[in-house]
Amino acid sequence: MNNFQMINSCICGISILTAAVSCVEKEQRPNILILLADDQRADAIGCSGNQQIKTPNIDRLAAHGLRFTNSYVMGGHHGAISAPSRAMLLSGKNLFNVYDKLEGVKTMPMHFAENGYVTFGTGKWHNEKSAFEASFQTGDNVFLGGMADHFNIPVAHLETDGKLSEPVKKGFSTDLFAGAAVDFIEAYANGDKKNPFFCYVAFTVPHDPYSPRTDYIDSYSPDSMNLPGNFMALHPFAFDDLLVRDENLLPWPRPPEKVREALADYYGLITHLDEKIGEIINSLKNNGLFDNTIIVYAADNGLAIGSHGLLGKQNLYEHSMKVPLIICGPGIPKGKVSDALVYLFDIYPTLAEVCSLPSPAGIDGKNLLPVISGQSDEVRSSLFTVYRNTVRAVRTKEWKLIRYPERDYSQLFDLKNDPWELNNLSGNPGYQPKIEAMLELMQKWQETVNDTISLTAGQTLPLEYDHTTLVRKPDRWQPEYTLKKYFGKDQP
Repeated sequence: MNNFQMINSCICGISILTAAVSCVEKEQRPNILILLADDQRADAIGCSGNQQIKTPNIDRLAAHGLRFTNSYVMGGHHGAISAPSRAMLLSGKNLFNVYDKLEGVKTMPMHFAENGYVTFGTGKWHNEKSAFEASFQTGDNVFLGGMADHFNIPVAHLETDGKLSEPVKKGFSTDLFAGAAVDFIEAYANGDKKNPFFCYVAFTVPHDPYSPRTDYIDSYSPDSMNLPGNFMALHPFAFDDLLVRDENLLPWPRPPEKVREALADYYGLITHLDEKIGEIINSLKNNGLFDNTIIVYAADNGLAIGSHGLLGKQNLYEHSMKVPLIICGPGIPKGKVSDALVYLFDIYPTLAEVCSLPSPAGIDGKNLLPVISGQSDEVRSSLFTVYRNTVRAVRTKEWKLIRYPERDYSQLFDLKNDPWELNNLSGNPGYQPKIEAMLELMQKWQETVNDTISLTAGQTLPLEYDHTTLVRKPDRWQPEYTLKKYFGKDQP
């Protein structure tokens, strides 16, 4: 029995089990398709104004729906930000109420399944294996882990007994996950369609290794790549761990030509992703499902990739915490852009409301329907982000304060006039009242989310560091392409 037949068999069985939900209600409820990228900056998408990258299919989703320009992940308690990010998305809870543990948590797909939806999952699952098995009724090409060689990614199948099979290496990650989604849609379309579906597709690109599929390697010329507007050769001061995994991918100071090469490969991964998203969308259209499917496109976190002298997401600058978020489908206004301050974990209660499901209990996310419908411009007036116990940040529409307790150091940015976060105003006495007001707001957020970290450490660590002492090593996931290109003589 092939994957198509297995999925179709499971769907038929699930339809019988959920027959208690009336046909009228099910026909009125839209399908749900969530497309989640990995490590995609909010500006690494054509519709954000980036004229270099080619993402026509994602751009069409934005034109067909609503794009949020201030969508954020709350942060993380360790360097692998995607694990807590995905846990927050799937649980509707903030970082301090879920961290990266989903076992025993009622997830978004579970809530939809309880209300008559057929649920399917594919792609990256950076949380407990048992949580995937509890969350989805069907699944294929499931990757349990944080990262892997895109060309040799181990994936599992959700068997009819509800357990994931032993993983096998089958091909390129983007192709495998998109293919599984298309197979599910085709199987669903050839079934009875009595129940709407909830399809979750979690990609592993453009997360490194920066190794596009061979035919996408030359999609972008490194020489044509524009460095980020806040590119720096070195971060101006020490904080947390400057050797955390992502930061080892290029040497210090950051060579501009190597950052351009990384951007070219990064964009190549995204364009490949965009084309596969186009195939998923076409499968919906070809099977008459597009008009009744709500599509969410987002990413689990951003990435520095040269900004502020950094490469990864283990910081609280805008480039690492801000993510793309697009929602389109029935009932969603077309071609609308919102600057409302939102979190990824707002998606869960929003989709439940749009699909007329009972409001999920015990969550922290806010229903974005008032913004979607135009009844309100915002659901909150500020956002709070965190990284481990070493950095805290709070932002409003116009201002942002980043606090480094271990260093007794702050950065104040006027985001309206300084969106690249280049001009730290904290040393200007004239901005002391603004700093105090933002610190008070940060403390209120800490109380709200039960963050007990002091904003001033007992012992202050130095801001100065010697970059010549930083020694990098490739991790075990880097394929030969990236080892040769990005490590070369630096490879031990």
